[in-house]
Amino acid sequence: MSDSPRPAPVTFSEFEPLTTDAWQERIRRDLKGADPTGLQWHTPAGLTLEPFYHREALTALGDAPTPQVRPGRRVAPNSWRNMPTLLVLAEQDGRAAVDHAARTLQTGADGIHFDITEPERFDLGYLAATLPLSNGVFGFTVCRHPEEFLQRLLEATAGVQLRGFLRYSPGQGTSPDDYAMQTHAMLRCLQLTRHLPEFFPLSINGSFFGNRGATAVQELAYALSIAASFFDNLVSADQDVDATAVASALHFHVSVGPSYFTEMAKIRALRRLWGTMLHAFGVRPEVAATLRIHATTSSWTQTTLDPHTNMLRVTTEAMSAVLGGADSVSVTPYDSLYAEPNEFSARIARNVPVILREEAHLDLVADPAAGSYFIETLTDQLAQEAWALFQETEAAGGFLITRGKVMESIRLKTMDQFRRIATGEEVIVGTNRFQNLKEQFTFDPKHLLRSRQFDTARAAYPSEVLRLATAMHFIRKEQKKKKAAVVLLGTDTIQQIYDSFVRLLPADQRPAMTEVPPRGALSLLFSSPEEATLMSAHPEQFQQFADFIRNRPQDSEEDGAQLQHEAPVLLACDLPTMQDAVKYFGFKEFTVSGYSTDDVLARLQGR
Repeated sequence: MSDSPRPAPVTFSEFEPLTTDAWQERIRRDLKGADPTGLQWHTPAGLTLEPFYHREALTALGDAPTPQVRPGRRVAPNSWRNMPTLLVLAEQDGRAAVDHAARTLQTGADGIHFDITEPERFDLGYLAATLPLSNGVFGFTVCRHPEEFLQRLLEATAGVQLRGFLRYSPGQGTSPDDYAMQTHAMLRCLQLTRHLPEFFPLSINGSFFGNRGATAVQELAYALSIAASFFDNLVSADQDVDATAVASALHFHVSVGPSYFTEMAKIRALRRLWGTMLHAFGVRPEVAATLRIHATTSSWTQTTLDPHTNMLRVTTEAMSAVLGGADSVSVTPYDSLYAEPNEFSARIARNVPVILREEAHLDLVADPAAGSYFIETLTDQLAQEAWALFQETEAAGGFLITRGKVMESIRLKTMDQFRRIATGEEVIVGTNRFQNLKEQFTFDPKHLLRSRQFDTARAAYPSEVLRLATAMHFIRKEQKKKKAAVVLLGTDTIQQIYDSFVRLLPADQRPAMTEVPPRGALSLLFSSPEEATLMSAHPEQFQQFADFIRNRPQDSEEDGAQLQHEAPVLLACDLPTMQDAVKYFGFKEFTVSGYSTDDVLARLQGR
C-alpha cells in the first residue's frame, strides 16, 4: 500500500563492538567458575576447536579469505554431478550395470561411476551403444591394466568427447602407491586422453585412507604425498610430459564422513593445498583452479546394526561434500554392507543429492562457507596440519618409501577410535548408543561373517561382529546345536569389550579382567552349546588353527566349500575337535572376575 510506512534501516551504532576477550569474559561469568576450556572440542586429528568464533578469528588468519569460486560452473555457481557407483562383479560383462545406468540417468543421476572387478570382460561396445556418453559424466574404476581398458574405451567411443575419470585401484592386498609406480601405464593413459580436457585419467585415491580410519589431516597429507610421487615419476621431457600436463590429468577421490564441519573444511583445504603444491612444481594458478574432486560417502562409518541410520549419515556427508565444493558426489546405499543391490536403497541414495539441489538449493551459491569465522579457521588449521605432515612424509623419502610407517600411523588412529567407541567417548548411533535392542536382522549373521564381501575395515566392525557373534551364540545355545564355533572379533578387541562392559556398571562395582592380552593379539569368541569363552591368539596361531579347521573332511560339504574360499572370520566344527584345537594351538582364555562370558555378552546386548 502506498501509505504503508517504510521500514527504517536497522543499525546497531548505539552498541559498542565487542572483542573476543569481552565475549570470553562473559562466557566465564556465565559458567560461574567452571573452566571454559571444558567447552573446547578436541578432534581425532589433534585439532583444538573453540566453542565460539569472532570476526577477530579471520584477522588472525592474515590475508582475508576469498571464496573458492570454481570456473566452468555452467548450470549453477556451486553445481555438482550426482554420480551413483555401480559395482560390476567378477564374471560379469557389465551389460546389466549399463542397463541399470540407463534407467538411473533418467531418474536423477547426472553420471555413473562403474567400479569394475574384471575390466577385460566389460562390454564397452554395449556401453557406447546404450548410454548418452556425450551428455553425462562417466567414471571407471579398474583393478588392473588401466591403459588397456582406456584404449578399448576410446575405440568404442570414437568421436565422443568423454567427460569423467579413470581410477586405477589395484584392490585388496595392495596400497595406493602401487599405481604411482606404474609409470608406463599411467603415461600411456595420459597420452591417450590429451584430446579430452574434461576426462581425467590419473587419480589420487585419498578415500583409500579415509575408509580405513585415517583422520582428515592424514587423508589430505598422504593424498598429497601420492600426488607428489606422480609428478616425480611421470614428468618426462622424453615423453613430452611436463608438470602442467600431469596436474591437468589428475583428479582426487575423497571419502566424506559424518563430522559435518570437518569434512566440509577438508575439501576446502584440499583445494588450497593443491594450489600450494602446484606452485612448488611451477604450474600456473589457473591449472590449480580446475582441480576435480569426486566425493563418496564414507564406508568407514557405515553400519550393519540399525542400518536405516545410514540414510541419515549419508545425508549429512553429502551436504558436507557439496558445501565443501566437491565436483561430483556418490552416495552409498544404506544396506550395501549386507544386501544385494536393489532398486529401493539405490533410489534413496540417488535422491539425496537430488533433494540437496532441487529442494535445499545448495547449488545456487558458490562456496557458501566462505567467510564463516569457524569454517575458515578450521580450513586453515586442517591445511596447516596436513601440509606439515606432508612435508614430514616427503622429508622421510616420500610415500613410496614411508608407506609402512604411514599405514601404521593410520592403524594407531583406528585403534584409538575403537577404544573411544568402546568407552562411549565416541558415539555411533544404533551401534554403541541408542541401540535397537529388539532389532531383527534382515540378513543371516553366519552368512555375512563368512562372506568375503563383508567390509571389515569400518569403525563399527568390532562392535558389530561381537553383536552378531553373540546373537549366533545364544541361538546355538537355545537350539542346543552340536557344533562349536570360533568367531574372529578383531585385534585387541577383548580390552574394548571389557571397557564397554564396565561402563554399564557403577564405579564401585567394576570388576577386574584376569589379564590383558598382549598388544596386537587377535580376540576370539569360542561358542559352544553350553557357554561362550573369550580367547586370544597371535595371528600365526590363528592362521594355523584356521587352516586345520578348514581342511577337516568331517565338515559339511557346504561349510567346507565356503570356508575354502572366504575369510575365516567364522569357523565351525564338532565340539570335541574344536576344544582340542584351541588347546593344541595355545589359545588363551580371558574372564571378567565374578562374571561368566555369557553374563558379559548378555549385559552388552541388553538381555
